[in-house]
Amino acid sequence: MSEEEILCSFCGRTKSQTKLLIAGLDAHICDICISQADMIVKDDETSKESTDFSVDLKPPIEIKNFLDLHVIGQEQAKKTLAVAVYNHYKRINQNNLTDDIEIQKSNLLLVGPTGTGKTLLAQTISKFLNVPIAIVDATVLTEAGYVGEDVESILSKLLQAADFDVDKTENGIVFIDEIDKIARKSDNPSITRDVSGEGVQQALLKLLEGTSVNVPPKGGRKHPDQKFIEINTSNILFIAGGAFDGIDKIIKTRLNLQSIGFKSIDEKAKNDNEENVLKFINPHDIRSYGLIPEIIGRLPVMCHLNPLSKDALKDIMTLPKNALVKQYKKLFEMDGIDFSITPGAIDFIVDRAFEFNIGARGLRTLCEAILNDAMFNLPSSEEKELKITKIYADQKLQKIDISHLKAVS
Repeated sequence: MSEEEILCSFCGRTKSQTKLLIAGLDAHICDICISQADMIVKDDETSKESTDFSVDLKPPIEIKNFLDLHVIGQEQAKKTLAVAVYNHYKRINQNNLTDDIEIQKSNLLLVGPTGTGKTLLAQTISKFLNVPIAIVDATVLTEAGYVGEDVESILSKLLQAADFDVDKTENGIVFIDEIDKIARKSDNPSITRDVSGEGVQQALLKLLEGTSVNVPPKGGRKHPDQKFIEINTSNILFIAGGAFDGIDKIIKTRLNLQSIGFKSIDEKAKNDNEENVLKFINPHDIRSYGLIPEIIGRLPVMCHLNPLSKDALKDIMTLPKNALVKQYKKLFEMDGIDFSITPGAIDFIVDRAFEFNIGARGLRTLCEAILNDAMFNLPSSEEKELKITKIYADQKLQKIDISHLKAVS
């Protein structure tokens, strides 16, 4: 073969088209392909080395101040969450330091009635830290091999939220909602498998503690021909939330059984603040409810959320950046309509929402029912002003059956 006929085995260029053509046993490679290969190797090494994740972390007081702008009330929960998140990401930021002391992560368990702000707290923290968050519903999770979703689908959602950036994914936040719905159904042995209860709890254990998981990028069940992305969960902060409906009875029973030291507390709980008996919650109550001890141990930071008072509901409507009144004002403003609502109307809506006992979600439902006709008609009319009074709100609600909203106590 002549020199002109010698070709680069990678790109097909002849020797005259290159500055250098290196011969191997049965192949040749040109200088251009060598440069490209060198760039590929360096890029790969850089991507492997760039695993040092860092968050622009603020002290707990600043984290709580940011939460105050978006979440009304729940002072103790906000403090607990701020400290836990601060310690978690401080631990990640210090990962590169050579030290014999290994700091373990502290996942959280939020317990509180529906509509008290569990999901909102997690979303707001994620926004403040600028880290990806996946909000998943525990009720759809089942053991591998059964209809439903594997626990690994949690990480698929986080990977998608991080735009498939593995580094961001491995330092994100996962909020597992409705964790109480996978409680063990009974302590008694059964011939049938509890595939969406204790089985899911067992599957979550390693995920919460920290392990490497092969995750299907697009979610769904695993199959042999699918490509996987390996995700390490050691630095992922897991926040679990649940209403734990009925756990108040377990707490009251436990307090009543204590003969020494708790009598005054129990009397106070009954007489002064019985509706907030959740403040006495402890891991024993969670175990009695149906979560296995192993999973409780992997959710060491536990805090409760208080039921929302009328004052808190009123503040939710008017004060935060995302307050309902501000949202509706903006919506009508887009159609050139000046929206306003009287204090009497706000008090009326708050009173009705408090009756339904479903938290802040009840406010939105009532507002939608009251404003539905206006939002339907006004954009096509000549009216440029809408003022909601107590009489207007009462008339609109009387036309609609909203009794189904009332929570069963």
